[in-house]
Amino acid sequence: MSDPTTPLGAAAATRARIDSTKPHSARFWNYFVGGEDHYEVDRRIGDEIKEIFPGLVDVALTSRHFLGRAVRHLAGEVGIRQFLDVGTGLPTADNTHQVAQRVAPDARIVYVDNDPIVLAHAGALLTSTPQGATSYLEADLHHPEAVLEAAAGTLDLSRPVALMILNTLGHVADHDEARDLVRRLLAGLPAGSHLVISDSTATSEGMIAASEAYNASGAVPYHVRSIGEIAGFFDDLDLVDPGIVQVPEWRPDTHGPTDPATAAVDAYCGVGRKR
Repeated sequence: MSDPTTPLGAAAATRARIDSTKPHSARFWNYFVGGEDHYEVDRRIGDEIKEIFPGLVDVALTSRHFLGRAVRHLAGEVGIRQFLDVGTGLPTADNTHQVAQRVAPDARIVYVDNDPIVLAHAGALLTSTPQGATSYLEADLHHPEAVLEAAAGTLDLSRPVALMILNTLGHVADHDEARDLVRRLLAGLPAGSHLVISDSTATSEGMIAASEAYNASGAVPYHVRSIGEIAGFFDDLDLVDPGIVQVPEWRPDTHGPTDPATAAVDAYCGVGRKR
């Protein structure tokens, strides 16, 4: 039996926690954005959903591009140097720390996820410039105070932080509970901190059908919300222009992968500043 106190034993214990018999949201999303970390079961439901609603691929890709634009804006124009990325997902190209540290080499990033498959790939998230820092926490969104306490080992929570929660809050079925979790995370951050959210929305029959098919597959359910519910996460914050919009419409630029300005996707986003 592997010794869990050794690196090899810890890796074996992590792999043993990964269930490859049911679809998984991080692997499913990784398949949609062109990654390589997925199993047959993820590809099968992914292909089924592409038949139901091809537009979900556009949601995945445009949401990833939004991450880059938001991080570049916050690190460059706003001067944020600390990022707390909750619900990290599997590493792909242009992760939060890579985008932030290209703009600001001294940026510090903490990734948070409670998923063994993300933990197994966390090494790809721990590269950093010498001036900055990255760390990975195996922690749960449902315990925001514990997340903040652990993040304080890398971040200075007396200084502004960008709280990133992308394509994650749908795992919390109850909207009031999801809002409370976001509120509690923000409560531990100072004025000048920013909240960044993007998520799929129940704005077309195709997206609703795709969500129902995914939730019937045996995967942990993911709940799509209305535009108004996405906006509700930003109550008491100052929205950054252009406000709550479809993800391709949030400050499109030419510094990275771009989306057609007229692209209509069933995903909305926003960035808000804490007063």
